[in-house]
Amino acid sequence: MTRRSARLAVLVALVALLPGLAACSTVPQESATVQITQAPQRPPRDVGIEPRPPEAGATTEEIVRGFIEAAASTLAGHPVARQHLTEQAAESWSDEAGISVISPSFAVVTGDEGSVTVTADLVGTVDQRGIFAVGGAGEFTRVFNLEEVEGEWRISNPPDGLILLQPDFERLYHRRQAYFLDPTVQRVVPDPRYLITGDAQPTVLVNQLLAGPSSSLAAGVRNPLSGVQLRSTITVAGQTAVVDLSGLDTEPAPLLEEISPQLVWTLTQLPGIRSVEVRVDGDAVRLDGAPAEQTTENWASFDPDAVPVDGVGHYIDNGALRVVTEGVSVQAPAGDGRYGLASAAVKAEPRTGELSFLVGVRTVDGRAQLLAGPYDGNLAVVLDEATLTAPTVAATRSEAWVVRNGTEIVRVPAGASPLPVDAPTLPGLGRTDVLELSPDGVRAAVVVDSTLYVGTVVRTEGGSVVLRDLRAIAPSLSQVVDVAWRDSAQLLVLAGDAGEDRTDPYTVGVDGWGLDDVSTSGLPSQPTSVAAAPARQPLVSAGNTIWQLAGGTWVTLERGAEPRPGTAPFFPL
Repeated sequence: MTRRSARLAVLVALVALLPGLAACSTVPQESATVQITQAPQRPPRDVGIEPRPPEAGATTEEIVRGFIEAAASTLAGHPVARQHLTEQAAESWSDEAGISVISPSFAVVTGDEGSVTVTADLVGTVDQRGIFAVGGAGEFTRVFNLEEVEGEWRISNPPDGLILLQPDFERLYHRRQAYFLDPTVQRVVPDPRYLITGDAQPTVLVNQLLAGPSSSLAAGVRNPLSGVQLRSTITVAGQTAVVDLSGLDTEPAPLLEEISPQLVWTLTQLPGIRSVEVRVDGDAVRLDGAPAEQTTENWASFDPDAVPVDGVGHYIDNGALRVVTEGVSVQAPAGDGRYGLASAAVKAEPRTGELSFLVGVRTVDGRAQLLAGPYDGNLAVVLDEATLTAPTVAATRSEAWVVRNGTEIVRVPAGASPLPVDAPTLPGLGRTDVLELSPDGVRAAVVVDSTLYVGTVVRTEGGSVVLRDLRAIAPSLSQVVDVAWRDSAQLLVLAGDAGEDRTDPYTVGVDGWGLDDVSTSGLPSQPTSVAAAPARQPLVSAGNTIWQLAGGTWVTLERGAEPRPGTAPFFPL
């Protein structure tokens, strides 16, 4: 892992996955408790090296260090950690009150009368509902009071919850996605979870589906499993996971046709599981067109990272729209340069994959204009503003979004008039320079005053649209200049290097986890704009030429050929 990821990776964990998992899954407070007949068991002890109990004669600092190290135990209740506490503290301390993930290089300082202060870089925190907060530049500080018990120092005031070192978290927990449905029921939408390693993962992960999406995502997705329960733990026979549900009507069938892809896409990401058999009250579910043992191939239309067949990279060259294949101009009015485009976006038809809706931004007499129309036809001006961001589209709706004048979001449905998007907290953050919708259209990444945020797109029954719950997911990155969606759960970011006067690419998860450097090998100069899409080689513009990432090195669009001039790369969705 890189230097930055070692310090800045943001960790999300659900308390349902924490040591000491009880018979009822811990779920968001606004959700009903999900009861299962058997609690998922913690993994066997051979997951890692179990912490050691305190040694005789240990100093106050050694006791505190030992208590923190003992948080990495895989045993329910953390019995070794409790051995570092006084008898009363051991009885009252809860290891299920959340997690503070800190850097491994924490400092321990002894104070007066047996007190010990621990300080560290705060990587991230998790509350009782499993909601995480990015640590960023925050500092973790705890003061431990110790007492002598039969001649040995023991902690008398342990904070509830776990204090976990980042390497221990990375060793013990796996990142998995709980998949919910976008409002159009076209795709599953990822919601990250971190599961402790072991055979309980299938049951714990399905319980997260039953409990519902994270609070920041909940208003933007559908969960047809709401109110449903598990009759028993998930069993895995061969490569098939068997999910037995209760509290679910098997009629009408369309509900099961939403639940099944949700379960299949969620469970088949786990090692060793290729298919899922869904049962209701013990009876196997039968759906038209789907076998008893369902795979993602049976629900391929819900693929969170599907891209159109014709969704090859595009870019702008001297105002004309071009494609990366052979550098040819688009065979349409937008391809001959008549519109003088500076940026563009293209929407494909979901069923056919045919490129259909084109939007572009140009500057005329010092003002920004948004043009829209068919991909192969004439474009018309639909907005004329002081400034406009580069347009963005999602795969699930035929509409484009832009930010006008730095603070107001506007969406333009194909063939219709522009409509406002309410973003109540956006103006207060500063000036927005970049807006990028996620492929599923449920999230939006925005760059405001050089800081990267991710928010949730909420569509009301009345037709209004709101961008809310904006969260800074990489506050340690300075001078963010551009962002693109690598896939439905990961972003590719261009940001200034705090230690050097240059712009570098990074990847980061939608929840802020996994901030990693991306190679700049091969680039002639600093990148200024970036494009990405699932299963596509990322593109950047550097030195007003277009480059693609291949095998960790940026190369020209044609191997061995001169770089093609161009800016503002993007991929159709």
